[in-house]
Amino acid sequence: MLRRQLLTVRNGLTADDVHKTSLVLATRARELPELSGARTVAAYVSVGGEPGTRALLDDLHARGVRVLLPVLLADDDLDWGAYDGPGSLVRVSRPGRFTLLEPGGARLGPDAVLDADVVLLPGLAVDGRGMRLGRGGGSYDRALARLERAGVDPARVVLLYDTEIVARVPDAAHDRPVHAVVTPSGVRRFGGGAAAGPAPRG
Repeated sequence: MLRRQLLTVRNGLTADDVHKTSLVLATRARELPELSGARTVAAYVSVGGEPGTRALLDDLHARGVRVLLPVLLADDDLDWGAYDGPGSLVRVSRPGRFTLLEPGGARLGPDAVLDADVVLLPGLAVDGRGMRLGRGGGSYDRALARLERAGVDPARVVLLYDTEIVARVPDAAHDRPVHAVVTPSGVRRFGGGAAAGPAPRG
């Protein structure tokens, strides 16, 4: 029910609304020490009414940050590829589901996410505990489980609209809180062990 309500609101946004929000979110995200010091960021390309990531991806790429983008596999797990600017993206249709923008270059394998200092997670909402509500496909749950099995703990960050900070989302025993959520009005941190981020390159 909550997932459907949130998607309905997003679907009502105009392209101009989404674009303006993406610029504000990129500015807010720059304030995060995790992102300002990151060498590798695993992110995603926003589609439809999702809070826009394109401005942030371009900002990170221009600063020399290695940006990894997901490639959805047939079993809903994630492979990864490098972002080399807007021209490196290809439109991929998933029959009966949706159309995604994915990196067009070489595939780096599902374990490439283990190199990330920050993982930018898609989400529909985050609650006061920092628990994230995804779309329900489980792709990012697999990526997060892979990180946990490897003993790797990058900063977990979600971009949302202000109205998507909610009282509580459904969660399972394996779910872990995010470290921070970025909305147009600012950054909110949670008690899930917010990462300090890697030391800046000198």
